[in-house]
Amino acid sequence: ESALSASKHVHFETPDKPNSAIDFFKKHGFSQTQITKTIRAYPRLLMSNAEKTMSPKVEFFYSKGFSMSDVSKIFATKPQLFQSSLKKKIIPCFNFLNNFLKSEEKTILAIKRYPHVITSDTEALIMPKIKILREIGVPLSIAAALAQTPGVVIFCSTDRFSEVVKEVKSMGFNPLSPMFVVATRAVAELSKSTRERKIDIYKRWGWSKEEVLVAFGKHPMMFRISEIKIMRGMDFFVNKMGWESIYMAKYPYLLGLSMEKRILPRCSVIQILYSKGLISRSNFAYPLVISEEMFLQNYVTPYEDQVPHLVKLYQEKMDLSNKSGMRVGKEHVEATKEQL
Repeated sequence: ESALSASKHVHFETPDKPNSAIDFFKKHGFSQTQITKTIRAYPRLLMSNAEKTMSPKVEFFYSKGFSMSDVSKIFATKPQLFQSSLKKKIIPCFNFLNNFLKSEEKTILAIKRYPHVITSDTEALIMPKIKILREIGVPLSIAAALAQTPGVVIFCSTDRFSEVVKEVKSMGFNPLSPMFVVATRAVAELSKSTRERKIDIYKRWGWSKEEVLVAFGKHPMMFRISEIKIMRGMDFFVNKMGWESIYMAKYPYLLGLSMEKRILPRCSVIQILYSKGLISRSNFAYPLVISEEMFLQNYVTPYEDQVPHLVKLYQEKMDLSNKSGMRVGKEHVEATKEQL
């Protein structure tokens, strides 16, 4: 009903077509929210012959290995796909990406990450930018990452892209390194004023501009971390964990980790083990970046005898964080110590 109400300006002689369209969406795994979003964007889809006009496009995606959930998400994100020509737009775009990336798996991943790429003149958008990268010595295998992880960068003008590439090169990035394209994408997606504002945030924590740029060289996506997330992360690591601020410049990727799902639960365990002298403070970053399985094997299971119920307590912290997104600081660590 909510989907149909979104199309109140469309006149139906009979309910057959709208019912057929709604049934089609449900058949292909669209949620009610996705159906509503799609119909609001293109109400006239309810007047379409679903099996004749929409089904071939969906079936094409299935034939290439997309799952039902992939398809519903892609089409709900870019409902104009239903209006695009399968033969003149969708197939040629897919084939270009596939030929360029030389992998159907990479092509599928690129489209899933950024569905907009399948509705654009991808070849005309990407190739001039690839040429600019190649002219400064970026190998084709590295430049291809621009298409593999498309985003705002492929829609910027050629002149703007050229300026970004020059800026990234001036920062000291090596064109022979995969990080060159990562940095190019990060710089292109943020205005200079936004980047300067984030540099100022890091400087507030005692970093020099040079140290910020060195950290950016290690983890170019650090400029895409929100200002709130940067401040919250620095506050936790410096004021709650007692780490030196400059230490974070060596491991800037830590600021991109989930506070609730990764940092807080693991740091609670680490602080307890520190306080009992069971582990050294040699590498702060390692416990936060390893897999869940390795964390349990290295920092939880081996200490069950010395710290009873550590497994249960860690799981409780994970559950609490997942349910409430609670913020945990020193008081959380101290409370956990008392429980032990």
